[in-house]
Amino acid sequence: MNASTENQSGSLDTLKWGVVILILAGIVVANYMYGEVSVLIRAVAAVVAVAVAGLIAAQTEKGRNAIAFAKESRTEVRKVVWPTRQEALQTTGIVIVATLFMALVLWGLDTLLFWIVNFITSIQV
Repeated sequence: MNASTENQSGSLDTLKWGVVILILAGIVVANYMYGEVSVLIRAVAAVVAVAVAGLIAAQTEKGRNAIAFAKESRTEVRKVVWPTRQEALQTTGIVIVATLFMALVLWGLDTLLFWIVNFITSIQV
């Protein structure tokens, strides 16, 4: 692409983002103005407007990059080796035991420090 085409594409992207912002702001304003209309109708209209705004945003360079990133992320998630149920339960048990142990240690330190400060200051609480 030459500089002229790239500049035109950037300005069209800016225009598209402006339209997206106007649509999303329009949802807020319309929801306020049509407060007496059924919530179901307003919700459906909001979902449709968000979908339209999303489709417009997807046509921009950043939108295409975001979609490509999401596709690549999905591919990477499929490559993950997920733990078995037994591994997940064992790991969860270890985390719970470690958390309880640290809670008891911190409780003991707090009690010890409380007694030390109480002894030094002679304040009865």
